[in-house]
Amino acid sequence: RNFFTKRTKELKPAVQSAPGWKLFGKVPPRENLPKDSKIIQQEYEARTGRMYKPPPPSARRKNIEFEPLSTTALILEDRPANLPAKSVEEALRHRQEYDEMVAEAKKREIKEAHKRKKIMRERFKQEDNIASAMVIWVNEILPNWEGMRATRRVRELWWQGLPPSVRGKVWSLAVGNELNITPELYEIFLSRAKERWKSFSETSTENDVEDAGASVADREASLELIKLDISRTFPSLYIFQKGGPYHDLLHSVLGAYTCYRPDVGYVQGMSFIAAVLILNLEEADAFIAFANLLNKPCQLAFFRVDHSMMLKYFAAFEVFFEENLPKLFLHFKSYSLTPDIYLIDWIFTLYSKSLPLDLACRVWDVFCRDGEEFLFRTGLGILRLYEDILLQMDFIHIAQFLTKLPEDITSEKLFSCIAAIQMQNSNKKWAQVFASLMKDNKEGDKNHSPAPKS
Repeated sequence: RNFFTKRTKELKPAVQSAPGWKLFGKVPPRENLPKDSKIIQQEYEARTGRMYKPPPPSARRKNIEFEPLSTTALILEDRPANLPAKSVEEALRHRQEYDEMVAEAKKREIKEAHKRKKIMRERFKQEDNIASAMVIWVNEILPNWEGMRATRRVRELWWQGLPPSVRGKVWSLAVGNELNITPELYEIFLSRAKERWKSFSETSTENDVEDAGASVADREASLELIKLDISRTFPSLYIFQKGGPYHDLLHSVLGAYTCYRPDVGYVQGMSFIAAVLILNLEEADAFIAFANLLNKPCQLAFFRVDHSMMLKYFAAFEVFFEENLPKLFLHFKSYSLTPDIYLIDWIFTLYSKSLPLDLACRVWDVFCRDGEEFLFRTGLGILRLYEDILLQMDFIHIAQFLTKLPEDITSEKLFSCIAAIQMQNSNKKWAQVFASLMKDNKEGDKNHSPAPKS
């Protein structure tokens, strides 16, 4: 007690002899204790003679909890002693301004409260829909998968998004296992990957690596790249970082695939696809789905960096781009902005890096249903969603915007834009347009081939 008392007495003269007040010839401020809002109100009523009757407690606070900020009430404070006192008219005006500020603050609070209630109602509704959909998937659809997967009812339910509890199972069934990979095969390639990592860290002999079907430099670089990429995979989640629960699991799946497909190896972007599968499937099932997914024509073309095939996909995309968004298409053309600038990153990671994770999973849901066509339809949906913004931008800003999309993108807005995209051009669907581009390419190769020697 003595310590604090002594300190308080020492500080008082320091405040009074502050050099600033002497320098500007001003009177030091009065040492007023902070006034309570009730005291301010009483002083105001005593000065103006106007009694303020507060509303009854029940009427004052019906739906909200609101207290004006302390600084708001400063407008009712008296002026310092060295300044003229407020006139009655000015005091009344300040009181009116204070009431208006409080009323405006209450309006904002009510608006925000209604917004929060609306969000909660939508969330509860979404949870109820997921719960009811889960019952249908578990009890009706999954037991009769082959017979029901193509029905209109299932496709409509599928479009609304899969319940998280059945998502992994449905993805596995939809992707299939054309490669006939077994959990035992996964263990074989995983052990091979571990041997390679061990040999790289120790001696990295050339003969051992060449037995795996790739050069030392290619294989070593590919496997070492996995370690670098894992830490960049969903960094905000931390679960794939070193020491996280899924770090070693992701490392294992990617390493096993690199040994399983030495012709493809590891390519940046694969880690995001494997991570999404790991979040929804067991380890061996995630590897099986991963290998089969990357064996699809579109993914194989991109991950093998097959330029001729990639150009065909871009050309097909531009056909539907021009059909659905002609203004934006011409705007992009005027800047010579080609699809590869933004599409490559979207396709490589199946939107898992570009979109929020929950929204990316919903894109995956329909991608597993509709195949590669939906990847390009989603791209057009994104362009449609931000068409007005993109039309105002130049080349650099468009490229930057599409490389890092806004984080507040919602599934409702995006999927309404995707639904508005028509994947039909001159009565030709995606597969027919792509097939005609492939046919034209083959005919062009024949026409440009050298004449046979006689």
